Amino acid sequence: MGKPARDFVDFLDKAGQAYWQILPVCPTSYGDSPYQSFSTFAGNPYFIDLDELCKAGYLKRKEYAGIDWESEPDRVNYEALYNKRYVVLRKAAERFLENPEDGYKEFCHDNKSWIYDYALFMALKDANGGKSWLEWDEPLKKRYDDAINIAKEEHKEDINFWIIMQYFFFKQWNELRAYANEKNIEIIGDLPIYVALDSVDVWANPGLFQLDDNLNPTDVAGCPPDGFSATGQLWGNPLFRWDVMKADGYKWWIKRIDAACRIYNVLRIDHFRGFDSYYAIPYGETTAVNGEWRQGPGIELFKAVEKKLGKKNIIAEDLGFLTDSVRNLLRESGYPGMKVLEFAFDSRDSNNNDYLPHMYPVNCIAYAGTHDNDTIMGWMKTADKEDVKYAKEYLVMGKEEPYWDMIRALWSSVAGTTIIQAQDLLGLGSESRMNIPSTLGGNWSWRAMPKAFNAKIANRLFRLTKLYGRLK
Repeated sequence: MGKPARDFVDFLDKAGQAYWQILPVCPTSYGDSPYQSFSTFAGNPYFIDLDELCKAGYLKRKEYAGIDWESEPDRVNYEALYNKRYVVLRKAAERFLENPEDGYKEFCHDNKSWIYDYALFMALKDANGGKSWLEWDEPLKKRYDDAINIAKEEHKEDINFWIIMQYFFFKQWNELRAYANEKNIEIIGDLPIYVALDSVDVWANPGLFQLDDNLNPTDVAGCPPDGFSATGQLWGNPLFRWDVMKADGYKWWIKRIDAACRIYNVLRIDHFRGFDSYYAIPYGETTAVNGEWRQGPGIELFKAVEKKLGKKNIIAEDLGFLTDSVRNLLRESGYPGMKVLEFAFDSRDSNNNDYLPHMYPVNCIAYAGTHDNDTIMGWMKTADKEDVKYAKEYLVMGKEEPYWDMIRALWSSVAGTTIIQAQDLLGLGSESRMNIPSTLGGNWSWRAMPKAFNAKIANRLFRLTKLYGRLK
């Protein structure tokens, strides 16, 4: 979150852009997915900039500058980060505790509703060799008061470390966001609909989730079989007890959305259709074939959020299996939905006409692809030949740089906002794809090479943005 992030903001500024959309910034767990996090409220310590800690006097450059992070320049090695980064961060935390900054107490007070549970959870996870909380001894698993009080005393030092990590994260994050906002660039963040089973969110609030007496899930989340997957997608997240949440006025959701809106300028809510009806798969199933649809909270939840928090800048990720009921929910909410250009040419999708640019409503956010899709150049090589032929004809593609033809199609549409993935702006292929759904390993690890976002690309994007009246 230091100089490299600011350099990218400078690039966006030179390119005339108004938004920087990012994936969730919460701590990643097994599988490295930002959609499977230890906490929906916490920030990921991997993003803490060590140079910034050095400037603040909490680190010496020699303590981290020579570390081998065991990764290629365009890949993140999460295992190396896990094994080596926390050793450095613990040194910074020790120095910080010698003379805590003035804002530290206030930060802890402002975040008391989640930060102490989170820090205890992480400390206990370390003490249990990284095991899921479901495998802890019963007194800690079920949060017996005596056991929790003893754990707080036993792990006081480790708890302080995890709280300081959040202080470091949010201090740097707020500085970065302020830097972007000063240049009139807003950050679009991402809120997964579900939380991970192995998370403080479930451990600290088991009554809000569909769990049995032993705190194992009764049913889990996923997507049914479709033209893209014969067995569907088995995500494995615990499902919400919407009846319990409704009874207390959706307090947990209001707190969650409020926290996210304090972090980001605009919030994208993932899997929006799950608020209309959600797919429940019996726990223990190996595929998503034997699930069933159940009723979600609908517009009532979003009315409760708006009543408490006021109108927020929210984007609804309305992709997937859509029904009239889902479309009505989107319309009633007033939120812009999403349009994905790659879907427009996919013959497996019966709704593909909705994604053609000439069909876009103004109140939408249009993308070439998302983190779950192949890059444009990868799609051109791997998609069905007839689908690619259709795309070339529709978009009047030249032989060179088809990714710029897709960008032009989006920018020239009536969509209120258009977003292009970083990989697509660089014209990269499938090797840079961010995620292949329902696969484990190799995902979420792409990163841009140093100086990839250069003045030539910025100037070209600026000209295109100006040409279609989209300058900020």
